[in-house]
Amino acid sequence: MTANIAALAYLISSVLFILALRGLSNPETSRRGNILGMIGMTLAVITTLVGPGVLSYAEIVIALAIGGTIGLVIAFRIQMTAMPQLIAAFHSLVGLAAVLVAAAAFYNPAAYGIVDALGHLEGASRIEMAIGVVIGAITFSGSIVAFAKLQGLVSGNPVVFSGQHYLNLLIGLIIAALVVLFVLTPTPVLFWAVALLSFLVGFLIIIPIGGADMPVVVSMLNSYSGWAAAATGFTLENTALIITGALVGSSGAILSYIMCKGMNRSLFNVILGGFGGDSASAAGGARVDRPYKSGSAEDAAFIMKNAGKVIIVPGYGMAVSQAQHSLREMADALKKQGVEVSYAVHPVAGRMPGHMNVLLAEANVPYDEVFELEEINSAFQSTDVAFVIGANDVTNPAARDDPKSPIYGMPILEVDKAQTVLFVKRSMASGYAGIDNELFYKDNTMMLLSDAKKMVEGIVKAL
Repeated sequence: MTANIAALAYLISSVLFILALRGLSNPETSRRGNILGMIGMTLAVITTLVGPGVLSYAEIVIALAIGGTIGLVIAFRIQMTAMPQLIAAFHSLVGLAAVLVAAAAFYNPAAYGIVDALGHLEGASRIEMAIGVVIGAITFSGSIVAFAKLQGLVSGNPVVFSGQHYLNLLIGLIIAALVVLFVLTPTPVLFWAVALLSFLVGFLIIIPIGGADMPVVVSMLNSYSGWAAAATGFTLENTALIITGALVGSSGAILSYIMCKGMNRSLFNVILGGFGGDSASAAGGARVDRPYKSGSAEDAAFIMKNAGKVIIVPGYGMAVSQAQHSLREMADALKKQGVEVSYAVHPVAGRMPGHMNVLLAEANVPYDEVFELEEINSAFQSTDVAFVIGANDVTNPAARDDPKSPIYGMPILEVDKAQTVLFVKRSMASGYAGIDNELFYKDNTMMLLSDAKKMVEGIVKAL
């Protein structure tokens, strides 16, 4: 394949990637966006494989078979609730790949065509290589920590110690100095010193971030993995990889900003002061010593079937119990009785951006019934019933009313303004932020303490 044809093929694949991102911005076009992305990636891979630089198709086929088999098995076995940690794990692989490609190019630059007339590693390639190693190593170790926290292998609580931020700053300055030295005099010692210290920084950056900030961490690591891929593209002189990495990096950065805005926090604040963990949520049903009203599935069914308007607010509890299909059945039953039903989704509901939207789409919930916070928040005042299923921190009135609360200022779904709030939850324990929810104890709130799927199935039966 000539260079011009390859460049055209890469350009077409890049356009398809852009169209894919465009499609993914809306639930109604997300399936088409995914298809366009897959077509673009297939075209990019084929273009690379038929290029003159391929020396052994046998090794490529073996690698594709191994990686493809692992990916296929994971895709069939993974639960939607485990999607956040799966994404974190995949991000780590992108970061590790960037480090390994940089190492291969460093030890054999001639094979990559990045040597000057004297046979030395080109100056520009040194800069690209150093940046790729730093970003890739941080992405790898940071994603591993995020995976461990999300999977429950380690505590989701923030891990902090005295002088932590100063230590991170010191290591960052040392890395910057080593990068300059590497660009001036590229040696194996400097290369691996940069890599190892970057691995350490990635670990130290993520361990102080608590469970409440995990949605931001996932999108932030997504951005890191994109920039790592772009750096690899420069090393390999692959246009498609550069463009793809830049798209992922920039879109991940924008998504991180949106997530932070949804929590009324800055990314700087998340990294330096992550809060929330699993200690409260792991309390296993320990109830606070305050009075609250509780009800049954029959009570909830009676209240909702006599309502004119019901807004359903899904959260991570719905994802854990896989209650989205039963929830849609409940909504269908209510609509048959003339009740207006809609869904309200908070931007940081769940443990990754878009988690609730994906689950609702999986249950074939009509897209025109699902609304974002800004679109539906004002409707709660005229709503008969707000049905909260597994959402906690994103409905906590303390974020609006208590200046002393750690989540004060975070935009919330103002479900407490509905005439009646039905709150489905396993126990009275706090959420990932580790903060008691004042909504539980309001006069217009009825707690439905049960597994979300069992409770919704009971409501459907009662209806």
